[in-house]
Amino acid sequence: MLTHRSNYMNAANFMYHLGVNHDDVYLHTLPMFHANGWGGVWAITATGGTHVCLRKVEPPVILELFESKNITLLCGAPTVINMLVNEPKAKEINIKTRPRMATAGAPPAAALIHKAQEILGLHMIHVYGLTETSPFILYCEWKKEFDSKSADEQATIKARQGIELAFNGETKVVHPDGGEVAWNGKELGEIITRGNVVMTGYYKDPQTTSAAIKDGWFHTGDLAVTYPDGFIEIQDRAKDLIISGGENISSTEVEGVLYKHPAIREAAVIAIPDEKWGEVPKAIIVLQPDANVTEEEIIHFCRSAMAHFKAPKAVEFVDSLPKTATGKLQKYRLREMHWIGQKKVN
Repeated sequence: MLTHRSNYMNAANFMYHLGVNHDDVYLHTLPMFHANGWGGVWAITATGGTHVCLRKVEPPVILELFESKNITLLCGAPTVINMLVNEPKAKEINIKTRPRMATAGAPPAAALIHKAQEILGLHMIHVYGLTETSPFILYCEWKKEFDSKSADEQATIKARQGIELAFNGETKVVHPDGGEVAWNGKELGEIITRGNVVMTGYYKDPQTTSAAIKDGWFHTGDLAVTYPDGFIEIQDRAKDLIISGGENISSTEVEGVLYKHPAIREAAVIAIPDEKWGEVPKAIIVLQPDANVTEEEIIHFCRSAMAHFKAPKAVEFVDSLPKTATGKLQKYRLREMHWIGQKKVN
């Protein structure tokens, strides 16, 4: 349950941090029904900007609208970005407005951000939040000092969830005992938040509400680290973290490596049962059209870019990955086939 105040403050965050003004032409690649369009429905209207609506996400249509409507701003999950950069027409169009695109919903791979900026010329803005927080609570603020870094380094920075927004309240990463993690980019904890944008609770569900909001802090279930500059970066959802032989493996980190492989169009990494290690990572992959790569080649590629124990122990090639109507990957559906009858299903 959200309040008028929480939605108002979120719309203010949307306007301020995405730099919305009356000249903006906003393309609704993000469904209006999803967390109130992240607040964009109200923010664009409040500034007197122009709304351009879509029936559904169709990359050829979106790319044509970039040119014909001079789109300057849009939002969408990483899945939408992936659809756009892999659309054959992406390399043919001439986008003159260099649209700003806010992305959230799942941690975007740095390689995907790099492609969006290189192929389409988009100015990517990474934001983070949840439906329960109206939804924005963090954004990846860009500093002038980052301009001198390479394109790959810039994309890596933009893959971080970032710092608190101006109007949402407090957000930090803590241990189970409530103590804040060290700002070293290594110590893992859970993101918690409190303030104006947090929900009053789940509708007619006080038990779930009390489990999520403790001592005034909303617990997100997202595991993250904090860097020395205060930037927060998600490592995984608690339910998606792979614990293999006592070692934590971030499925997001492995996916970030996979997206650097030129043959891979989409990737999801999940835990599967293993007699020796308890569970191990498995990569489920959608290949680019006409791509030809083997399981062994994918595993070797990952092992060359990260600690060997983090690399997938198995690879499965599929035609598509299960997603919600808003483009979020449904990893629980991928896990079900491996964990039915065992305790990992969630």
